[in-house]
Amino acid sequence: MSAVVEVDVRPPGPYRLPPAGRDGILRRRGRSLVRVLHHAGEPVTVAVWPTAAAVRFRAEGPTREASAWAVERMRFALGVDHDLAPFQRRFRRDPLIGRVIRRKPWVRPQRRPEPFEALAWAITEQLIEAEHAWRIQRTLTWRFGRRSPCGGLRDAPAARALAGRSQPELQACDLSAGRSRALIRASREIAAGRVDLREHEAAWRRLRAIDGIGPWTLEKLAFHGQGRDDQLPAGDLAYLKLVGRVAHLGRRATVEEVREFFCSYEPHAALAGLYMLHGRGLLAAGAAAVRGPVPAAARW
Repeated sequence: MSAVVEVDVRPPGPYRLPPAGRDGILRRRGRSLVRVLHHAGEPVTVAVWPTAAAVRFRAEGPTREASAWAVERMRFALGVDHDLAPFQRRFRRDPLIGRVIRRKPWVRPQRRPEPFEALAWAITEQLIEAEHAWRIQRTLTWRFGRRSPCGGLRDAPAARALAGRSQPELQACDLSAGRSRALIRASREIAAGRVDLREHEAAWRRLRAIDGIGPWTLEKLAFHGQGRDDQLPAGDLAYLKLVGRVAHLGRRATVEEVREFFCSYEPHAALAGLYMLHGRGLLAAGAAAVRGPVPAAARW
């Protein structure tokens, strides 16, 4: 017997379901997004689709507790409860992101249901292009991920599964030697309970001691896996290019210049960065006409 939990959620403000994932985990089936999660090692299949007045979540798992947990994690991942109104009101007339807020008010972060998934995928994305990272993620999921009862869906690998792998096994998935070592060490720390990703700052300090895990990786974990809108992944190549162009630097910005550029958006720096990336076309068309107060680095 399986337990089904079905919940209708009315998001605060405009909302659109995101696209399916490029890593092969979150799938599109008709109007629904579908994926499998694991609660205490047991699979739970979750489907999400829009209705006339809400977003409907339907989870089917071995117990009601597991199904309710899966609904809660997918609500977090898809941002249906994320109230962006304070951020949008504050920056609606901002010279850089105001037009994006007014034209695309449904933009919101797409998270990972579990923080370890965000950490593992951040490690795979270090210093490579997105398409390459997605191929690595799909391979890791296929080889070490967990299957749904029907066999048609796969969950990301658990920390315990990756903790038991060897470096050559991960390198066979096209992950570099350094990133393979970092992923295995992080997985072992988490699987052994020495790192608790629910304790944000404490977890960051312990993970930072692992060779190959730096600020960018931890900021990706914080933003996509722990719901921290203040943690901008400042070392991302997209931000280095964008700030260099918008601030008229004539080159790519440095990481510190990116941080300074977004400091006036605190405590919403990562949200501001997301909106700025969604509005790159608008910024390119109107950067020369920006007027009024702007972040300090834009005046350099």
